[in-house]
Amino acid sequence: MMKTTRRHFLTAAGALAGTALAAPAFAQDILDDVFQSNRRGGWNDQFDAKAAGGEAVQSAIPIYSHETLMYTQQAITEYQNIVAQGGWNEVPSGNKLQLGVVHPDVEAMRRRLMISGDLSQRAGLSQSFDTYTDAALKRFQRRHGLPADGVTGKYTYAAMNVSPQIRLGQLQTNLNRLNQNMGSYQDQRYVMVNIPAAQIEAVENGRVVSRHTAIVGKIDRQTPLIDSAINEVIVNPYWNAPESIVRKDIIPLMRKNPNYLRDNNIRILAADGSEIDPLTIDWSTEDAAKMHFRQDPGKINAMASVKINFPNSHATYMHDTPQQSLFNNLMRFDSSGCVRVQNVRDLVTWLLRDTPGWSRQRFEDTIRSGQNTPVQLSQAVPVHFTYVSAWSTGDGVVHFRDDVYALDGNQELQMSQAI
Repeated sequence: MMKTTRRHFLTAAGALAGTALAAPAFAQDILDDVFQSNRRGGWNDQFDAKAAGGEAVQSAIPIYSHETLMYTQQAITEYQNIVAQGGWNEVPSGNKLQLGVVHPDVEAMRRRLMISGDLSQRAGLSQSFDTYTDAALKRFQRRHGLPADGVTGKYTYAAMNVSPQIRLGQLQTNLNRLNQNMGSYQDQRYVMVNIPAAQIEAVENGRVVSRHTAIVGKIDRQTPLIDSAINEVIVNPYWNAPESIVRKDIIPLMRKNPNYLRDNNIRILAADGSEIDPLTIDWSTEDAAKMHFRQDPGKINAMASVKINFPNSHATYMHDTPQQSLFNNLMRFDSSGCVRVQNVRDLVTWLLRDTPGWSRQRFEDTIRSGQNTPVQLSQAVPVHFTYVSAWSTGDGVVHFRDDVYALDGNQELQMSQAI
């Protein structure tokens, strides 16, 4: 591969020079620093996470906050300047790079990580994947919602090789979303579900008190945008299968395995509440799609221990799941539209905090009882399902996520579908 030169980086600078003049010093001088960087990377270097650009990425600042709005505006200015100075180089994606590897592609990656602010110029340019590079790559991965394992896989390369022009557009699109919806996030306590990040924030007094990994809707069964208020928690819920799941999932499964309903504690109920024998139904048709399918509470219930309700026209809710291993998946877009919550008992305990008589102990005891128990919150907690795929929560910390529902206007940002 032809070696990247300073001339190659600065080719596009003229067109956007006016924008560059307004950018902060961090962005103005970054390419000069990269190309003047000394050669380093020997294994006897003392590791310094700060010098490597390994500052913490996680923040207690809510995505919807005036601070995030300010930082995102600053990030846009920085990315405008990076674009004006020629952007960053494409990193060859044919090799697995990780700590201990010595390869020419490592130098290209180090240069790329310097330009985006993940790797300090003090770490220098080298073909050695050293501890500086390891910390910087993990920082990059965390900013992009990827497993911070310090190993270059297909999703890391895909995120790394999105051009700064496209990233700039993504930031501008999401700044508009933040501006348009900021007024909805002024409550003292609220829950925010960020769909492309597959993450939930419980916010109180302007700070995130807990974050929860989520599983949200598939591309063909998308989680909707919602503004509502959580008014009920159901411990040991029944699961009532929506018609779409009966039609798309249950009927095809019954055709393959006539015992599927029995094995999964799902009953078919008539209008008067009586139970209908599945053997009396012709499963070669879709007549059953209009019937009421209800799963008993229990460990294999689709919602496991708890369901979180809030009024909305989509029949959408949040819930626990018996499939806890799914929270470890990189692409957590696997539901039929509702939102599964990791560590949901912590979230529910926070929601029930002001409801008399519902301590954590009573909540856990009720789960163990196996009894279906609806609990009305004494004070409803606002909940917002939103779509933010790019934001910044600190100086130099810019987050990007996969545009899973293709709402950002550029196919290259829908990486999970392109790979």
